[in-house]
Amino acid sequence: MLRTLSLSASLALTFAVAPVLADPSETVNRLAERYYQYMLTHHPEAPYFSGVEPPTHDGLTDISSEGITAAQEEEDAIFGEIEKIGSGALVGKPEWVTLALVRQALHAARIRRICRLELWQVNQMSGWQLDYSRLASLQPTGTPELRSQALARWAKFPAYIDQVTENLKAGLEAGYSAPKAVVKRVIDQLDGLLALEGRVSPFFAMAKETEDEGFAADLEKLITERIQPAVRRHRDYLADEYLTKAREELSVTANPDGAACYAASLEAYTTLDRSPRDVFELGGKTVAANRARVVELGQAAYGLNEFGEIMARVKADPTDRFESKEELLEFSREAVARAAAEMPNWVGDMPQQRVKVVPFPEHEEGTGRSAHYNAGNDERPGEYRIPLHEPEKQSKGNAEATAFHETWPGHHLQVAVSRKLEGLHPVTNLIWFSGPGEGWARYSESLAEEMGLYETVTGPIRRRAWPARGMVVDPGLHLFGWSREQVKEYMAEAGRFPDERLDDMVDRIAILPGQLTAYDSGGLEIMALRREAEDALGEAFDIREFHDRILEYGTIPLPALREHIERWIRSKQ
Repeated sequence: MLRTLSLSASLALTFAVAPVLADPSETVNRLAERYYQYMLTHHPEAPYFSGVEPPTHDGLTDISSEGITAAQEEEDAIFGEIEKIGSGALVGKPEWVTLALVRQALHAARIRRICRLELWQVNQMSGWQLDYSRLASLQPTGTPELRSQALARWAKFPAYIDQVTENLKAGLEAGYSAPKAVVKRVIDQLDGLLALEGRVSPFFAMAKETEDEGFAADLEKLITERIQPAVRRHRDYLADEYLTKAREELSVTANPDGAACYAASLEAYTTLDRSPRDVFELGGKTVAANRARVVELGQAAYGLNEFGEIMARVKADPTDRFESKEELLEFSREAVARAAAEMPNWVGDMPQQRVKVVPFPEHEEGTGRSAHYNAGNDERPGEYRIPLHEPEKQSKGNAEATAFHETWPGHHLQVAVSRKLEGLHPVTNLIWFSGPGEGWARYSESLAEEMGLYETVTGPIRRRAWPARGMVVDPGLHLFGWSREQVKEYMAEAGRFPDERLDDMVDRIAILPGQLTAYDSGGLEIMALRREAEDALGEAFDIREFHDRILEYGTIPLPALREHIERWIRSKQ
């Protein structure tokens, strides 16, 4: 056997087989496409909630242990290739954004596995009983083929609900559960669903846009004979068995690996590698600074010099309350319209997509769910969904701040602008991070004051009294031994929520560990970047251009956002 080669033959062979280096942009788009197909296969409901039109409409997520394992194996395979890509050669290209988003999405999914969320998914904020009710209203049914796909999808839904139950049973055996307080809220939501039968069920919404009576009849039968009984089975399981075994403790540390779960969840939400202790301490310092500013405003508005007295005066202000649901709804709509009219003076790239203010469906009212934004697309406007429950207990100042947070200049502007950037892979429309996303919305509450949008005296005071308290109470509840009453007292001082809603907020923190820290973790970072840009650019600083640069790449991870803004600052100097 020949064991050696001549030098010339060796060099010739080397050059003959030398690999051609792949274009990093092509590699990123190839892996983004693979991740997109993964999402369509393993999470086929996700596109609807992001305003994306999927190619087919008949799938449901497989939440069996086999389905979860298959999904995780694909995540690991894609992430392994993503990690090999350097971002330096991609700067200035859309693929730089795509890479940052996909890499963080996969990283977040992988680190949160330690939480085993599928084993204790009883969630009053974003549980299946809420998401699938909304999915029914987004299900397309405009052609016979689409109606066939709709029936195929929803015929799978009873088995999905039964699988949720089986996962919870496995969770109890392994020591995982949701807090009892949360379970009670979900039972209430399921009772609301069960009270709406047949053609008044939220699941019948997809039939209301078609005149096909045969489809309507088939759907009504499916709801009555299969879906509602499955909802009833799950509801009875929660009430009769699960509730007695669910944990009393609110902290996630009551579950196995709870402390590690909290740290992973915190990072996944904020996109920052910051310890819970650091978040807690930064939050406390920020709250102290905010309190001082509230005192300044209280001196000017009421002649009062003590934070507690000022907030008591604000809470007792009879002009700060609504007299009816209709007044609350119209007030919010007027605030949104006022903000939209002023917005072009503060962003250069103003999107045309509309947003509408929509009340909660009746079965969600009073169940602890918060006001929120639902993304639209070219065919339908975005939605700002608000609860009208007990309007006499809701503050006009808070209603203003929340409207600006969720619409203009907040989430609606943010989402609509990000959709305009050309060259991004479509999968980026499915990716959302709370740190930059909620961070911009928190910053928007402050920006709205600069824009002159607040018409109440209480709005500017209330919107300062609350920020960063989530950075304190969230880790406080989960890691530092805070009780329900301690959390409520700390939140009540800010006056952001009626006293009757404080338990809602505590239970929200309990079931979404880390999420409430994201608002001000992101908001503080965006404000720090603005100060950095103002200091560096001086008179050359343009607020419209700064906002365009912050928004143009969507909710890219906060470290990537800092890199992007600092690169922009250098280019302007």
